[in-house]
Amino acid sequence: MKLIHNPAEWNPLWLNHLRTNQQIGLVPTMGALHDGHLDLVKKSREECQVTIVSIFVNPTQFNNPEDFNKYPKTIEQDLAKLALAGVDYVFLPSEQVMYPAATGLKFDFGALEHVLEGKFRPGHFNGVGIVVSKLFHMIRPHVAFFGQKDLQQVAIIKRLVNDLSFEVNLSIVPTRRELDGLAMSSRNLRLNPEEREKALLLIRSLEKARAELTKGTDWKIIKEQIEADFNAEPLARLEYFDLVHPDTFDTYSIFDPAKKSSICVAAFMGDIRLIDNLPIIS
Repeated sequence: MKLIHNPAEWNPLWLNHLRTNQQIGLVPTMGALHDGHLDLVKKSREECQVTIVSIFVNPTQFNNPEDFNKYPKTIEQDLAKLALAGVDYVFLPSEQVMYPAATGLKFDFGALEHVLEGKFRPGHFNGVGIVVSKLFHMIRPHVAFFGQKDLQQVAIIKRLVNDLSFEVNLSIVPTRRELDGLAMSSRNLRLNPEEREKALLLIRSLEKARAELTKGTDWKIIKEQIEADFNAEPLARLEYFDLVHPDTFDTYSIFDPAKKSSICVAAFMGDIRLIDNLPIIS
């Protein structure tokens, strides 16, 4: 496994792989790797001849500076996991490499900017769009791998690729969960034992809502029940619990089994913000 720190190191290697018709897979990460990230690596190794993982904690996608400063950094453990997983390259750029000057460009993803994550994390998707664009330009992968847990981010990146004609295919990998159902996330490392236990409220709420929908319960009633469940938990603070179209993120007030739909949730457990989602009709 070779470490790469800037595009100048990568360019001749990329050219050699291109000459031999090898497919290059990119797994973009911010480190603090867990088995969900390793699922992306595994998928890349299955589909591509070369796998490169990027590790960069991107400051422009954090609308809360404290959240950025507290983001877990476990680089030695990350590199050990990636070596065992058979990764070919790890791209470890500095902030100076990624942002040699302040970025004045602003992305506007339309309605996606104003609902759910876009509403509660203003500027977040602009930062995602910028850093993903930079990675696509620097690495020039044939395929990029992302997790379904960040469902709205997936919709943003699909729009980015389509609107800017990036020559990269996207592969979306299902959410990896702990044995008790909690969606794997780097933020889970920051939960204390009590918060970790209470965090199961997210997946249990999603599963409860899905079960009620299949029984024909009105979505408004379901949502009110879930909001009451969160209000009853002192450690929890619900930001949203919505039924949406997984591509456009239009929110539904009535469940229609003929339309694609997912339930998305974001909530704080203590000071830690967690997100999850569950497909209903795909």
